[in-house]
Amino acid sequence: MNRSPAAAVESGTVTTLTHEGEGVVREGKTAFVAGALPGERIRYQRIKRHRQHDEARLIEVLEPAAERVMPRCGHFGVCGGCSLQHLSAQSQLAAKEAQLREGLERLACVVPDTWLPPLEGPQWNYRRRARLGAKYVPKKGRVVVGFRERLAPYIAALDRCEVLAAPADGLIEPLSTLLTSLDIRHRLPQIEVAVADNAVALVLRILDDLGEGDLAKLRAFEAQYGVRLYLQRGGLETVRRLDTAAADEAPLHYALPHLKIELQFEPTDFVQINGAINAALVERAVALLAPDRDSTVLDLFCGLGNFTLALAQRAGRVVGVEGDASLIERARLNARRNGIGEAEFHVANLAAETPQGTPWLRPAYTHVLLDPPRAGAREILPIVARFAPRRVLYISCHPGSLARDIGILVHDHGFKLRAVGVLDMFPHTAHVESMAVLEADA
Repeated sequence: MNRSPAAAVESGTVTTLTHEGEGVVREGKTAFVAGALPGERIRYQRIKRHRQHDEARLIEVLEPAAERVMPRCGHFGVCGGCSLQHLSAQSQLAAKEAQLREGLERLACVVPDTWLPPLEGPQWNYRRRARLGAKYVPKKGRVVVGFRERLAPYIAALDRCEVLAAPADGLIEPLSTLLTSLDIRHRLPQIEVAVADNAVALVLRILDDLGEGDLAKLRAFEAQYGVRLYLQRGGLETVRRLDTAAADEAPLHYALPHLKIELQFEPTDFVQINGAINAALVERAVALLAPDRDSTVLDLFCGLGNFTLALAQRAGRVVGVEGDASLIERARLNARRNGIGEAEFHVANLAAETPQGTPWLRPAYTHVLLDPPRAGAREILPIVARFAPRRVLYISCHPGSLARDIGILVHDHGFKLRAVGVLDMFPHTAHVESMAVLEADA
């Protein structure tokens, strides 16, 4: 079998970071080098060729950047869960703000009136939702549990995770031991983790039915570690508790403590990854929108009511709209449980054309909150503009779609971009979460 010779080791200076957090070297053909930082002189080796750039492996840092720090996690560099642990926390935020600024100027041709101070929170043990891979590896003699590796299509063999919320951070090695002992160890590819304020839920994706011996081992694990185990045999509708929940068992929930709101959720529901940042984000959202009892607020992509209920404490009327019917059911339940009668909820596919006569289209709205997925909210923007709200707050998990949509609101519909800022929702990763305030042009 003929193999291509290994690429030569090269030296170069890193100029900037990619949107994935890789260092960029532009000496000869551009190379993206994971683990390298701007300003550093490095040695690197190209490992994968592309038309416009190559991917490269960092061999040595010859002249480190002042912002370089020692990664806390021993798996950093192999595990793909984090990409920026080697960069100081303040520099991570500065890089994300620079990416947001560049996107707004280049894609939207817009400059905000004001930059909001970043929302900062805990750097470690912040992640309350995660999807872990699981795979039995005969050469290792065990089931490997973890995130995907950074430079290979394998699951990183973790023993713990420094960004997972406690106590899930310390459950990876026990889970590996448990799954290795099961008869269906080859047929259990995924574990969903959900850390609520009152419990830890683990959803095991299984491709075969469990025998009594395996069920007994899962029950013993559940009792020993005080977690709630769920099984998923097919789609999300098949998720079930390992055993019937006790009658006095409280549903999974998280709190927005300063607002005295508690929201229930199911283990596979979407909730914001970082609980501390989410609580601060909701408070800032209410403050920036600043509704009063004369206000009517539309919350699009409302989920299970994360922003809706807080806004309903201040506004005269709030309407939440979401495409997932199960989340709307949860939102209505959360409104009732929190004694909030000013919120109403509707199911609608916000990425499709909205039929005339749809109930939530009829009234006018003074304020609109948008919290779309990564694809953004382009399809619904003409309807938002038609309502002529005084203020729009856009929560974004992708700076590219945010810039595109802000460009549409500003250039096509006459809004003014008043303020933007980043949120430290995902420390040590390249994910950029942000918020933007727009107002009708007076």
